[in-house]
Amino acid sequence: MKIFDNIQDFIEYEKGLKGSIGFVPTMGALHNGHLSLIQNSINDNDITIVSIFINPTQFLEGEDLDKYPKRLEADKKICSLAGVDALFIPNTDEIYSKIEPTILAPSQKAYILEGYKRPGHFDGVLRVVLKLLNIVSPTRAYFGKKDAQQLYLIKNMVSSLFLHVEIVACEIVRENDGLALSSRNIYLNQDERQRALKISKSLKIASKAMMKNEFNSQNLKRLMKESIDDLEIEYIEVVDRNFDKIDNIELNNSIILVAAKVGSTRLIDNIWV
Repeated sequence: MKIFDNIQDFIEYEKGLKGSIGFVPTMGALHNGHLSLIQNSINDNDITIVSIFINPTQFLEGEDLDKYPKRLEADKKICSLAGVDALFIPNTDEIYSKIEPTILAPSQKAYILEGYKRPGHFDGVLRVVLKLLNIVSPTRAYFGKKDAQQLYLIKNMVSSLFLHVEIVACEIVRENDGLALSSRNIYLNQDERQRALKISKSLKIASKAMMKNEFNSQNLKRLMKESIDDLEIEYIEVVDRNFDKIDNIELNNSIILVAAKVGSTRLIDNIWV
């Protein structure tokens, strides 16, 4: 596995590549969810490239940028053992200049749900993803369905800006007990981790209700809220896959989303139905 910490060396390396390129952009602290993205890329492409960059522009004031987990040496080993061809680790000064054009996420879809309490978050996400896609020029780029709103906005950007890359949505990876994998799970103490299981269980409750032909959004949200009312709920919402709110589940075109704080740790989860 080759490792690059500056853009020009990486671009020179990529000039010599032949075949399809799969790209997995990450912020490091890699776990099995990231490994799933990497494996999908390896299966689909001739070359797989992973980036590690903790993007400052998607963190708002007071968020956990400084505390975001950093495990670079472990991440390098994980990528090498997984069969990654190249690891790209740019620095902030190269990615961002003092004077540069920027990109804004569409406000009607970026200031709801994840963006409601984090205004500007998705501006930063799209800003860095666009830069990374332009540097890497991959055939395909891989993102997880757990960050469903982010995935939608990235797909919208790629389509709107006519970028020549296929965005591949990958399934959520969970622990054996159902907890969705997240780099932030390490912040949970033992008691908080047990309480965090209520989030995925609330989605199972919604799934069971739908198996009994309950498709009304308000009823599903009520059932979920009752099951996690001891957590600090930020939102429970039902949307279609264009992130418009819907009154009733449309099979094969809906997402049920939940965000809640367990202690001081904010967690998100969803199911695509």
